[in-house]
Amino acid sequence: MTQELFETHRFERIALPDADIALLRRLDLHDDSGTLLDELIATIPWRQDPITLWGKQMLQPRLVAWHGDPGLSYTYSGLRHEPQAWTGTLRSLKSLVETAAGTAFNSVLLNYYRDQNDSMGLHSDDEPELGANPVIASLSLGAERVFVLKHKSRRDLRVYKLPLPSDSLLVMKGPTQANWKHGLPKERHACGPRVNLTFRNVLR
Repeated sequence: MTQELFETHRFERIALPDADIALLRRLDLHDDSGTLLDELIATIPWRQDPITLWGKQMLQPRLVAWHGDPGLSYTYSGLRHEPQAWTGTLRSLKSLVETAAGTAFNSVLLNYYRDQNDSMGLHSDDEPELGANPVIASLSLGAERVFVLKHKSRRDLRVYKLPLPSDSLLVMKGPTQANWKHGLPKERHACGPRVNLTFRNVLR
């Protein structure tokens, strides 16, 4: 990410070793984020896929959807998917995120956290389809949730907790996925819905 982009969009660097992470606390969406949240919840073809953890099959603790350019194929959480077509709203959000992040994307993985009980376990976005040192741009809409990062090998580093407010854009790039895992734990207190859009570039 260039210094010009930081100055233009007011990104803050997250000072973690072996990583390149920056946060824009508010991306100008040119629309009411509450309206966007309601639209995405109502119109996206959400799924709740089964996954296997510790030898047991269960449903993912959130709803998911994947949209992107035709001809892409992507494997995540052990499942292989073909993308849904871009909607007009998703294309508009993609354009805004691409301008802010200075990177072109061809797909977006959406996660819908319905309340405090939905979550995402620790993982890295390091699938082969994303290539080496991928750029992941994560846009949050709705309830503020705590995003956590844990280094893969350095036990001297504590888990880093980063609250992500609505309209915020988190950009992870460079060696981040190779060295860190990230996730979204359950909340102890009640909270409203949140939709997270993680824009990425899948290699053909």
